[in-house]
Amino acid sequence: MGGRGPKRELAEKIAGEITLSDDPGATLRKWRTDFDVSQTDLAAELEVSSSVISDYESGRRESPGIGVVRRLVDGLLAIDERRGGDRIRQYGRVLSAGFESDVVYDLREYATSMPLPRFYETIEATEVTGGGTERISGHTVIDSIRTITRLSSEEFFRLYGQSTNRALVFTGVTRGESPLVALRVVNPTPNAVVLHGLERADLWEHAADLARIDGYSLATTTMDLDAMLDSLVSLE
Repeated sequence: MGGRGPKRELAEKIAGEITLSDDPGATLRKWRTDFDVSQTDLAAELEVSSSVISDYESGRRESPGIGVVRRLVDGLLAIDERRGGDRIRQYGRVLSAGFESDVVYDLREYATSMPLPRFYETIEATEVTGGGTERISGHTVIDSIRTITRLSSEEFFRLYGQSTNRALVFTGVTRGESPLVALRVVNPTPNAVVLHGLERADLWEHAADLARIDGYSLATTTMDLDAMLDSLVSLE
């Protein structure tokens, strides 16, 4: 990587995505909303009118050149840095682990282990069945479909970061059958699994049985994805 920090690496990734996109405006909008930055705030950072940002995102203006794209990206990152740099660190952890940010939303190790109930409370999760652990040392949040369809078993194991003593959160789940069956072929399993996007009542009928057999805690949550990722930033 030539010593580049996560900020520069992320800047190059975003700029590349926007420049090469078939719809640069939509890609810019995606990253702006991912960083929770309004059109007004980005415009103020770049000292332009809000209509300029709106016109780029809607396609009313000609696709921005690489110079304009770099200014837009640097503006997003500057705003995030002033807010504490949470998004830069989040994406940096994912990129440094070798994953794309549309597969892995967050991957974190905690400074000290955390009670699992506190993690569940933070993401408004309901425990379905308990496992053999009361504390976790990190979490990974992944897109369930992209993970299952795109990652090899070796890459899947890298989702555990430094330790399997973590919560693995599958997002975009409808019943939970696919991710839990996928976990059966990966050893070892994480200490806790959270299925995001469904109520406990809609859970696959065999889910709790598989969790008990493999010894991990299982929970569900319907918390909004962006709100969940924001809430996880607060965990130490």
